[in-house]
Amino acid sequence: MTSSWQVWAVLSALFAALTAIFAKVGVESINSDLATLIRTAIVLITLSLILFATGQLSNPGAIPPRSWIFLVLSALGTGASWLCYFRALKLGPATLVAPIDKLSVVLVALFGVLFLGERPSLNGWIGIVLIAAGAVLIAVKS
Repeated sequence: MTSSWQVWAVLSALFAALTAIFAKVGVESINSDLATLIRTAIVLITLSLILFATGQLSNPGAIPPRSWIFLVLSALGTGASWLCYFRALKLGPATLVAPIDKLSVVLVALFGVLFLGERPSLNGWIGIVLIAAGAVLIAVKS
């Protein structure tokens, strides 16, 4: 079960949902950028402890230059996303911010097609359109 990508994806969604709720409360009384820094520091410390405890930190092996480039780009994207997400949570309700943030699912599908050569099935495209439509329906004020 621990090798199933589906289980990990569902857990990711669960923790992302909790993140939105916890972050909304946590950012109420402080600057959103400071909140992002605190969150980032805690993530760094926690992951370091996990890697240390499992012995993966002691001998990480050689990391190819291409991996470094794309991991740095991914980290910059994550940082920008978190800064924007926390700013949005500071200014708006979590019930509206989170669905719009999840438009990233639609963008990943489009970028996957454009840059990675991935080809979603017809059902995949229908789901992608429904995700986009759902986010728009939630975000548009009645």
